Amino acid sequence: MTVITPTQISENTWRIEPRGEMRVPAILYADHELIEAMDHKVFEQVSNVAALPGIVQAAYAMPDAHWGYGFPIGGVAAFDPDEGGVISAGGVGFDISCGVRTLHTSLSLERIQPVKKRLADELSRSIPAGVGSTGRIHLSAKQMRDMLQRGARWAVEQGYGEEADLERTEEHGYMAGADPTMVSDRAKQRQMNEMGTLGSGNHYLEVQVVTDVYDETVAAGFSLKEGDVVVSIHCGSRGLGHQIGTEFLQSMALSAGRYGIRLPDRELACAPLQSDVGRRYLGAMRAGINCALANRQILTHLTRQVFEAVLPEVDLLLLYDVSHNTCKEESHEVDGHRRRLFVHRKGATRALGPGHRDLPMGLREVGQPVLIGGSMGTGSYILAGTKESETLAFSSSCHGAGRAMSRRAATKRWRGGDVVKELETRGILIRSPSLRGVAEEAPQAYKDVNRVVDAADRAGLSKKVARLEPLVCIKG
Repeated sequence: MTVITPTQISENTWRIEPRGEMRVPAILYADHELIEAMDHKVFEQVSNVAALPGIVQAAYAMPDAHWGYGFPIGGVAAFDPDEGGVISAGGVGFDISCGVRTLHTSLSLERIQPVKKRLADELSRSIPAGVGSTGRIHLSAKQMRDMLQRGARWAVEQGYGEEADLERTEEHGYMAGADPTMVSDRAKQRQMNEMGTLGSGNHYLEVQVVTDVYDETVAAGFSLKEGDVVVSIHCGSRGLGHQIGTEFLQSMALSAGRYGIRLPDRELACAPLQSDVGRRYLGAMRAGINCALANRQILTHLTRQVFEAVLPEVDLLLLYDVSHNTCKEESHEVDGHRRRLFVHRKGATRALGPGHRDLPMGLREVGQPVLIGGSMGTGSYILAGTKESETLAFSSSCHGAGRAMSRRAATKRWRGGDVVKELETRGILIRSPSLRGVAEEAPQAYKDVNRVVDAADRAGLSKKVARLEPLVCIKG
């Protein structure tokens, strides 16, 4: 097997020249240490993505990139449907539209400290978390169809939130073009009782404090300052998204030969955007996006109820909601021409710069908030999209710290109970139904989020605005 070695072309940019069946180069954004520590499988996977039909400009890997299914997690690629471009279920991921939303609390750290334990206990009781967790909401067939069609808009119409939330959510709360009829009965059954739940893995609800501000102007535009307490919610489309991904990966793998597609890796199963399979997956995936948006909206409502009970003076206002694991139809300039492209972002965040027409007026002047989750024992970040990112990676940035080791390896090295105790000595309260899950998510199992964010900032993908540290973490 040929060893793939990226060539450094600037401080935080690396390039793999087209070789073999690659149609375009692969570009990786990272500093030298992140590249050195990166699993070489990432180099292979991003090169394989660069060989897919209809890919435009380059295949990209973000600073938090690590090995994934087909695409690397932290992978970005855009495809032109008029040039045989494809859509890949592996390029979206199993947890469709996994994402983060951050809420202002208007509280200071001093106000939170006396009630922190009570807040942790009440949030843990009210927010279902863990493998197979179910909530108090049970959807009928009609409610399921409406939710998959209207996303967070449906949730707000049901009383789970406020109209203002939709303006601060990507796609204004719902993804157009969703087709619930393309979602299998099995996927719908899996989701029937899972709305308003966190799930497991790296999903969380955190109460956090702003410890550092790096850009006063943008922070003011985001209504953030040092000492502010915020709440961040990280979750996705739960069982429904996973089922959609599983089923369509099989369909795409079986149909690839029919469309004349030779797969460099079976996990890169894909279909032409203009094919029957491609169109069906688009309809189902967009419904999965709406499921995730509705889920985070309901979790926001449940969180507000807890805060209202513990701290009645609080009014939680949404800063922004960003999605990872999507494929979106967007307009981008390539070689001086505007083109309609379908941008896959797997473990990557959209990062629109100042002035972009898709941003709400309150944010358009400073750029899109880019919400970067760390681990439960390290900092998270709020960044802002840049104009340069449009030309660098189709307005994309990293989405988190990125794993440095597998979950299995983490459970061999750490015990969940020890992790909980150690974090409590640092003032971080962990609430989780699974100590094994806590061990899997031990802070040391992740890359250094500070280094990841610095690399994204220096590369121009997004710029640092504020750093957050956890106070309370509800884990699956």
